[in-house]
Amino acid sequence: MEEKILNINNKIYSNNNNTLLEIINDLNQIINYTNDNLIIKILGEAVNKMNCIINDNRKNLEIINEINKQILYKDGSKYIGQIENGLKEGKGIFYWNNGDIYEGEWKNDKMEGKGIYYYNRDPFNGDRYKGYWKDGKREGKGIYNFNNGNRYEGDYKNDKIEGKGIYYWKNGDIYDGEWKNDKQNGKGILYYHKDPFTGERYEGDFKNGKKEGKGIIYFNNGDRIMGDFSNDIPIGKHVRLTKNGEVKTENC
Repeated sequence: MEEKILNINNKIYSNNNNTLLEIINDLNQIINYTNDNLIIKILGEAVNKMNCIINDNRKNLEIINEINKQILYKDGSKYIGQIENGLKEGKGIFYWNNGDIYEGEWKNDKMEGKGIYYYNRDPFNGDRYKGYWKDGKREGKGIYNFNNGNRYEGDYKNDKIEGKGIYYWKNGDIYDGEWKNDKQNGKGILYYHKDPFTGERYEGDFKNGKKEGKGIIYFNNGDRIMGDFSNDIPIGKHVRLTKNGEVKTENC
């Protein structure tokens, strides 16, 4: 498919150039046979613009020809893209023999810069990551769409979710906060059922993907409790504030 697209582009640029060259020849003939300075000026400007378009087309052709290089591997994998000194450098597409596809930027034979990684050769139903890469790993801002309907938007470090980011579950839950080693770690807010204002939510500390440390649970009836959490559940004494302003102490 990529080769067909490149061939079409080649034809488009070639045809455009040939057509423009024919028009330029016709205009030059008119210029040679007229004494009207205004017509000569107008047609001369048109010829110059067409020559600029032809030069731009030639540059685009050089880019296309540069991209249209291939590396075939013994295991059946294939790379189509820019190559420098025998290494993948610039923009290109890599097809793994397991069905994965990466389309984006390369540096020193590794994925680096912006790119999209499709898992299992399915851009619509499979997992995919769109974002930044460094030294062949996810690094920086990115969006990961899971085939189960979940989605993550935020920071990556050394191929792991790390930093700040938002995770959207298919059931409507949302976590907005800090991450480390692919799990919620640090300060964050967990919204239940996609409603940050009237639904229940937890605000506080997380560790290894669970509520751990100080936190507050806001209930959809207007009440809230404050205290310590461990392994996702409240522990010790908690203070409950009701929507009517009552303050109660509870043991968990």
